[in-house]
Amino acid sequence: MSQEIERKFLVTGDYKSRAYEQSRIVQGYISSARGRTVRVRIRSGKGYLTIKGASDASGLSRYEWEKEIPLNEAEDLMKLCEPGVIDKTRYLVRSGRHTFEVDEFYGENEGLVVAEVELASEDEAFEKPDFISQEVTGDIRYYNSQLRKRPYTTW
Repeated sequence: MSQEIERKFLVTGDYKSRAYEQSRIVQGYISSARGRTVRVRIRSGKGYLTIKGASDASGLSRYEWEKEIPLNEAEDLMKLCEPGVIDKTRYLVRSGRHTFEVDEFYGENEGLVVAEVELASEDEAFEKPDFISQEVTGDIRYYNSQLRKRPYTTW
């Protein structure tokens, strides 16, 4: 079983000039039930199917399974998704031994920029870049599956 351990932060300041890669992501949810989600993602001309389990009490860790699927299958699966789509650009920024994934959202989530860093353990140390602001790990409002249901611009 694959365990995802990550911390999530709001972003302020310049991150784009430090990014070594960026890609547009469009994703939808076949299921966004609390405690389990099934996501379809199209990124850089490739399709992905992801299943995530419930987060632990801290919001740091949860089960994650992801497989690449043919693009045409991802496009077909997007038609089966619940209403609402997440549209964002992901920027990859190195900081020490880690890479921060910085997501700039569009559409109904315009104005929201969030960074995540994946860790090997919940207590692993990492270097915070200067664009990192308030930590929002475990705050379900910032889960993509929830942003689809209750967009940032409606808060």
